[in-house]
Amino acid sequence: MTSSPHSGLALSLAASSLISESDSHHYLSQARAQRKPLVTYLIENQILASKTLAEFCELEYGVPLLDLAAFDLAEIPQKYLNQKLIEKHHVLPIYTQGHTLYIAMSDPTNVAALEDFGFSFGLHTEALLVEEDKLSQAIAKLLESEHDALGMDDIDEAEISALEVADEASRLDEHVNTADDDAPIVKYINKILMDAIRQGASDLHFEPYEFKYRIRFRIDGILHEAATPPVNLASRFAARLKVMARLDIAERRLPQDGRIKLKLSRNRSMDMRVNTLPTMWGEKVVIRLLDSSAARLNIDQLGFDEAQKQQYLTALAKPQGMILVTGPTGSGKTVSLYTGLNILNTQEVNISTAEDPVEINLPGVNQVQVNPKAGLTFASALRSFLRQDPDIVMVGEIRDLETAEIAIKAAQTGHLVLSTLHTNSAAETLTRMMNMGVPAFNIASSVTLIMAQRLARKLCDHCKEPEVIPEAELFTLGFSSRQVAAGIRLFKPKGCKECTGGYKGRVGIYEILLMSENIAKLIMQGANSLQIAAIAQEEGMHTLRLSGLEKARLGVTSLSEINRITTN
Repeated sequence: MTSSPHSGLALSLAASSLISESDSHHYLSQARAQRKPLVTYLIENQILASKTLAEFCELEYGVPLLDLAAFDLAEIPQKYLNQKLIEKHHVLPIYTQGHTLYIAMSDPTNVAALEDFGFSFGLHTEALLVEEDKLSQAIAKLLESEHDALGMDDIDEAEISALEVADEASRLDEHVNTADDDAPIVKYINKILMDAIRQGASDLHFEPYEFKYRIRFRIDGILHEAATPPVNLASRFAARLKVMARLDIAERRLPQDGRIKLKLSRNRSMDMRVNTLPTMWGEKVVIRLLDSSAARLNIDQLGFDEAQKQQYLTALAKPQGMILVTGPTGSGKTVSLYTGLNILNTQEVNISTAEDPVEINLPGVNQVQVNPKAGLTFASALRSFLRQDPDIVMVGEIRDLETAEIAIKAAQTGHLVLSTLHTNSAAETLTRMMNMGVPAFNIASSVTLIMAQRLARKLCDHCKEPEVIPEAELFTLGFSSRQVAAGIRLFKPKGCKECTGGYKGRVGIYEILLMSENIAKLIMQGANSLQIAAIAQEEGMHTLRLSGLEKARLGVTSLSEINRITTN
């Protein structure tokens, strides 16, 4: 950010008839609006020549004119190259003599620059007049070396300045790593965070190795290398991120967990979960972006086919029972559950959730962040919910027998319970609960619906292209003879400026198992997951594989993507 333009120079130029008085007011207001020095504005817009303006100032103000092009910038003492002051005032300290610091400037009326440098370094300051174009080139050359080392050529300064670390982290940062030579690190980290948000990343990985430092973004479920800054900056990156997350920067031997809250605009902020991990070559830092404002809680956008959508809505409409969503980390379980809660969230019902962490903020829902260290576990939170006159309860995850038993008791006593487990399929969820020690009759009588899910990358509509696959291979892949006979048109990724590797966004792939009499009997008989899945398919359940193939047939995603996330 530059200093405000100076009206003294405008008055002098008008008085000398180099520009008219009315023009001087216009140019001054335009320069102020663009937050540029008046001299810079005049030269950039070719109103006056740089040399003409410098010669005028030399005669008008009696300041000696220096040819900056003939000056060796390498001789400038590094300790006086204060980037903030240089950019603020658009001047350049070039040498000292005794207790005097000489400042190169194109506008000799900029007294504030002399005062700021004098105060910062405890020296007397004197102005040296230079041509504006040569000054701009010299400043850019001196500052770009640090920027180039970090790959900062494309930083949008407006975006960077709009990025604020909320809460107390910003105040803490005033006392740590405030040296001027860390300013590029701060800017670079801000740029990386902004790039990740702009590209829709879910996670950022800052990874130190022996001879390389790598920063990767997870976009649509896949990690992509975003930058490879110099490896010698690893410790400074870790320190900066730990300051932002309010972690102990002196502790490098143990993992740490923290949070960053970034205010992106007046109405939007971004929560980030930060974890540090000591590795052989330094601390690896992983940041999970928790953007509740970006979550689309619209059931029509999740990816259900019509039958699956109606099954989920029917289960949600029941006054009691248990709905379980299963899948690996990052498969969209939370969004599916919160879409259901959003449908149920009315003034007539009391909804409470226990989560670790709370990823989506939903007004009207009583959300509890579990804290095992303080004794607030899923089980203890759920036990408290039952004393809070609940209608609907959501438990972030059923991890143990205690939580499972309390959740089932709630589902059997007139409450609707929603929760998640980590299993590979809907049928395996039932056997997992039995393995936990939950009695089979409790499972059969309380579970209403189990939904297994994955997230598949969607093909970019701008560049996807047809993929030709032999008919015989289509049968092998899992397509039915009816589908093949009707004609199947598949597409594959290509890649363009609108997408990442041919994909843009993700869509849910679902497998919904409804509790029926036949499945309840199998559970009571201690059947395994394969037997349960076979009966469920006979009763009309589409497996993850079949649901994925249907998405590929509709041109939503590619066959290679379905092969990546499902098994044949």
